Amino acid sequence: MLFKYANIVAYILINMIRLFNIIKSDPNLKKIIHRMLIPKDQARPRLWVKWFINPFFHKKAKGSIIRYNTRMDVLPFNKFELGAKSVIEDFSTINNGVGDVLIGFGSLIGLGNVIIGPVKIGNNVIIAQNVVMSGLNHIYSDINMPISLQPVTVKQITIEDDCWIASNSVITAGVTIGKHSVVAAGSVVTKDVAAFSIVAGNPAKTIKQYNIISKSWERI
Repeated sequence: MLFKYANIVAYILINMIRLFNIIKSDPNLKKIIHRMLIPKDQARPRLWVKWFINPFFHKKAKGSIIRYNTRMDVLPFNKFELGAKSVIEDFSTINNGVGDVLIGFGSLIGLGNVIIGPVKIGNNVIIAQNVVMSGLNHIYSDINMPISLQPVTVKQITIEDDCWIASNSVITAGVTIGKHSVVAAGSVVTKDVAAFSIVAGNPAKTIKQYNIISKSWERI
């Protein structure tokens, strides 16, 4: 009996994926479905999407935690993944409306973070309080048109394994932060950060790098 139900669930899931692929390839149909999923001029999905659709598409590993007061603006047409033993703390906002949000295992998304995809966060990453990272940018090429009505661009943000992003930092679209790196509090990161580096400031600049030979952080 269990095998039978598993086959039914798999069949439903496969057909739902096919349906979403069809929707994504048809702009007019996509617009209609988008309105069904999200109220006009809002980012938060309707409750029925959260309850009945997202669980089939998103991966929340065993042992991971999303706190009650987290705002999850996630939709089924892009990925959301949360690895084992990872935690998203209260008052954070996760949005995958324009790109996937992928979080590895053992990572902490601190209080009040804003993460707008496409964003990929590795394993054992610490993101402190009030950090903003957005893979989305608004285009403002026509000054006669409101910014909200103009197109957007997206570039993936990547935070590699074992990084620490300190409080009140901003990570801009397209930036990659290499493994074992630290972003100091209040930094605005506009360019890639090499692995084993400490960056600080606005715009952020490298102030230290780890010396494998001396096994210490050294100023540059």
